[in-house]
Order: sequence, then C-alpha cells, then structure tokens
Amino acid sequence: MRETVEEWLRLAGLKEWALEASTTLVLLCAVLALAWVVDFVVRKILLRLAVVLAKRTRSKWDDKLFEHGAFQRGAHIAGALVVYALAPAIFENWPTLNAIIRNVLEAYVVIVTLLAITAALRATLEVYQANHPESRLPMRVLVQATTIAMWFVGLIIIIAILIDQSPTVLLGGLGAMTAVLALVYKDALLGFVAGIQIASNDLLRKGDWIEMPEYDADGDVTQIGLTTIKVQNWDKTITSIPSYAIITDSFKNWRGMSESGGRRIKRAIQIDMNSVQFCTQDMIDRFRKIDDLKGYIDEKQKELRDWNAERNIDDSVLVNGRRMTNVGTFRAYLVSYLRNHPMINQDMTFLVRQLPPAADGLPIQIYVFSADKRWAAYEDIQSDIFDHILAVIPQFDLRVYQHPSGKDVQEVASFGQGFGGVRQDPGA
Repeated sequence: MRETVEEWLRLAGLKEWALEASTTLVLLCAVLALAWVVDFVVRKILLRLAVVLAKRTRSKWDDKLFEHGAFQRGAHIAGALVVYALAPAIFENWPTLNAIIRNVLEAYVVIVTLLAITAALRATLEVYQANHPESRLPMRVLVQATTIAMWFVGLIIIIAILIDQSPTVLLGGLGAMTAVLALVYKDALLGFVAGIQIASNDLLRKGDWIEMPEYDADGDVTQIGLTTIKVQNWDKTITSIPSYAIITDSFKNWRGMSESGGRRIKRAIQIDMNSVQFCTQDMIDRFRKIDDLKGYIDEKQKELRDWNAERNIDDSVLVNGRRMTNVGTFRAYLVSYLRNHPMINQDMTFLVRQLPPAADGLPIQIYVFSADKRWAAYEDIQSDIFDHILAVIPQFDLRVYQHPSGKDVQEVASFGQGFGGVRQDPGA
C-alpha cells in the first residue's frame, strides 16, 4: 500500500526529498478517516440497533448498561484499534514515532476500558439496589473500593506502557511508597474497613433513622459510601459523616423502634406535693362514679377494710392503718385509662410509676408504647393523652406543679398591697 501511494505522488510531480513525509501524511489521513468511519458505524448504527434490542428484552441489566454509557465508552475502542493495527504500515520508516503512537494508543485503550468497566459497575450497583432494597451487603462500598483498586492498577499499567517498561518494575518500587499511599488514601482505607464492619455487624442500613449529635445528624441514611455516609436530616439538610466515625464514635439507630410494635412514650407529670392527701368518704363516693375506677374502688376498699380489721386498727385516726390517697387513686385511674386506650400497644412495656420526689414536685411517669409508629401520629397520640391527664388531675384534688410565672408574682404583690393597706408606724 505504501508503494502505491508513493507511486501516485511521484507521478503527481512530488520531489523525492518530500516523498517519504508526504506518503506518511497521506496514509495517516487515510487511516484516521477509516478510523472515524469505523467509530461512526459502531456508535451511530450498531449501538443504536443494540439499544432498540435492549429495550425489547425483559432484563434491566442491558438498559442500565446503556443508560450509564458502558457500551458507548467501549465503542471508542474500535477506531483506536484500526489506527493501532495500521500504524506499522504508516510509520514503516519512522520506528520511534511508530512506537510512541502505539504506546499512546495502548494507554488510550486501557483508559477507555477502565471507563467502560466503571460505568458497568455503577449500572450493576443501581440494578442490585433496585432488586435488593433491604440487602445488608454494602454494595456501594464494594463498588467504590473495586473502582479505586481498578484505577490504581490501571494507572500503573498506563505509566508502564508510556515509559515502555514492565508493570512489575513499577510495582516493585511501590514498597517504598507504601507510607505515602497509606497517608493519601487514609480515608478510603479507613472507610473500606469500616464498611466491612458495618456490613458484618449490621450496624447501619440505608433508610435507618440515626442520631449523631457530634455531626449534627438526625435523620434518614440516604447513602452509605466508601468514605462518607449521607444523612438527610428532618429539616431536609444533608449531613456527611465519615464512614469510620460509625465505628469509632457513638450514635443512636432507631431501627429497633421502627421494626418493633410501637414507639415509646416516656413523659412525667409533676404533682404539687402539697395537694397529696388521704381520700375522704366524699372523695371516694365521687371517684366511684368514674367508669375507669368503679372496679378498683370496690376492690381496694375491701382490701383495706380486711387488712385493718385483721389488725384491729382504730380508723378514727387518719394515720392508723392503710388508707386510700388521691395520688394513688390517680395512678390507678391512669392505668385503667391507658389500658383501654385504642392507640396504646398493650403487648409492650406498660408502666405508670411514681418517681422520687424532687424540688419540682412528685413525678408521675407514663412509660408506654404507641401502636402507631409514624412520627406525626405518635406526637398526636402522646399529646392527646397528656391533654387528658392535665385536664383530669383537678378531679382528684391534685395540682400540677409549675414554677411561679410573672403573673403569679403580680397577683401575690397585689394581694399583699390590698391586705396591708397603708403602712402604719408600730410606735404610733
């Protein structure tokens, strides 16, 4: 082929001194044109035909491969292979240039192949996550780690091709660079190790609600990556947490609550201890009219009468024997009220308990679980319960303790002024 081109150029009157360079240039242009035609046919005709065929198949793998450009990137290899195959004929008399161009083309093929494989890995990840949304396998971490390792090896191969040396020569010199590489890829290495521990111990999954105050994170996990974990907070902001922080730092995962039968309600009402008293007969008669206390009052009264009678207790004195109190009756009412509440899970922990008295009063704590775990519904259930409790407390002759407000201080001051009137001199 080269001789034919030279003959054509000689017949065209080209000088002998320019014949060799001109022949090489003409052949190069012809090969480049051929490579462009091959690239065009592969990308514009064959790939489009392949896309049509892929859409007709039931499998989603081929669709995702095209969507992420795996085949599109790989198609560029065809033109490069044409130039690579014909380069010896073009640069027959230019061995050095031929070697350089072939090395560059080899490096180009390696780069394009790496890009195609990277796109294929992303497609694989997307298909896997779509088909296995609840999988504990950290596919994103594995894909990212594979990609980094693949590009690291690919970079060594590319450098070896360009300098025309064996890759083993470069790999042999990496021993001295281990400390530098470990420093540069510290986060990636720590993230990879953390990803393995997260997966093996099932510490975190996509969709988990976590709290991590150190990073102001409070929301759903949206992405578990090699180096970072993304959390969408409830205010729709995004917080990025280093993957290794999940292993080294403390965090709260609400998955257990989400997978359980209810959501915990744990809140206390502070009772003014000055309002605690023994129940009078009038109070007992009044409490007996409450539906949730009918059975309790009768049973408790019988229990106390029998206990006091066995011990010949003189019940004319309040401190003798056992008696009902308004706060104890109130606790019994809360138990009955919550037992009959349709939105309380009766199969989970159920407590209405009295906590140690404090300066803020006597705490009566509600420790139960709502049957509805949705946040908004849970807040509504909790609010309705305590709305009712706050409204019913005065019916038991009890008062809720709260710190004096400005209005309370004003009322006391006004009362003092009205009671004292005009201040008088005690010596007058």
